[in-house]
Amino acid sequence: MAGERKRPIRHLRWWIISLVTIGTVLNYLARSTLSVAAPTLKDELGMDTESYSYVVLTFQLAYTVMQTVAGAVLDLLGTRLGFFLFAVGWALANMAHGLASTWQGLAFFRGLLGATEAAAIPAGAKSVSEWFPARERPLATSAFQMGTSVGAIAAPPIVVFCILTWGWESAFLVTGALSLLWAVLWWFGYETPARHQRLSDAERGLIAAGQSGAEESGRPSTRKEVLKSRGFWAIAIPRFFAEPAWQTFNFFIPLYLVAVWKLDLKSIALWAWMPFLAADLGSLAAGLLPPWLMRRGASVLGSRKITMSIGAVCMIGPACIGLAGSPGLAIGLFCVGGFAHQMLNGALITLCSDVFDSRMVGTASGMAGTAAWIGGMLFTLAIGQSADAFGYAPLFVMLGALDLIGMAMLWFLLRGRKAKAA
Repeated sequence: MAGERKRPIRHLRWWIISLVTIGTVLNYLARSTLSVAAPTLKDELGMDTESYSYVVLTFQLAYTVMQTVAGAVLDLLGTRLGFFLFAVGWALANMAHGLASTWQGLAFFRGLLGATEAAAIPAGAKSVSEWFPARERPLATSAFQMGTSVGAIAAPPIVVFCILTWGWESAFLVTGALSLLWAVLWWFGYETPARHQRLSDAERGLIAAGQSGAEESGRPSTRKEVLKSRGFWAIAIPRFFAEPAWQTFNFFIPLYLVAVWKLDLKSIALWAWMPFLAADLGSLAAGLLPPWLMRRGASVLGSRKITMSIGAVCMIGPACIGLAGSPGLAIGLFCVGGFAHQMLNGALITLCSDVFDSRMVGTASGMAGTAAWIGGMLFTLAIGQSADAFGYAPLFVMLGALDLIGMAMLWFLLRGRKAKAA
């Protein structure tokens, strides 16, 4: 029975990336539950903005450390088993949030969630490197990256409904249980192209042809070589400067709307999802623009650099949030920021598949993610120490400036570098 050939599924690689995307949706739904519930939890657990920032920081610290570990585990155990174990872990950690009775307890469970959720982006990047030829990688990457925004979009209505109907604890139980169900689907649905029984010979050949020559191309194939390569730092440094914006959008938009515009929980549910819808459009742009540029003569790396740069320039929009005269205009500028960040971040994540051997994509993506989250963690500390005293406006200006610095570093570090299009 084990050797019986099953009927192939047409375009299986796109079904696979759809499964990855659903996992990313639920990963971000779980992590976004806290930010939507934050106004309620501040009252229930006696938190101020500083203590809330420490809860967020615990997640960020664990996530930062574990991204490098998770990437290495995925390369060691394989994408299927590795991502399954991490998904079960984040589902249970998220459900455990409902047991917290103090902000310190909440911070403990938040740390467990950060440690287990860290595998999502490295697993997505590794799946893309395994299943897609180089020309299709930007669109495949944008597909699973859109899941980060969809999860954040889904969080406000789901979490507010749970809080108003069953209490705040139920929000974490429901979102965690959904991730647990997905982990089962992943275990039975994912396999590498070499082992998947539902992959046609024609599609397997297309994937292999699009990845041919990777081992002979001189790409870094050990962790030491990755760290010594200019290509790694061309990804890691811009991600360090870019990540603070995305984490601010994910963790602090509801608190900003309450602190600055005095909105209630229902109003937050009405407004807070919009920047993440715009972020989906940014992810889509990150997938469609590079192939369009390549058809017009741009190199593989050139198409990624141009895409990242357009996103970085657009971050000037959210830098002006402090000038907004209404919550609607502020949300509009957050929308520009969501679009811009996911556009530039999609280009940076795709670069891992372009620059590194497929056997090291998880490791390289994880280490770059660690660099990114160090940036996000440091900025969260800045918010916690200064938001109540000085307001949010100076912080938003800093976010726009950081992305422009990251853009300059990308062009500087990849100057003269070329990648062969497959």
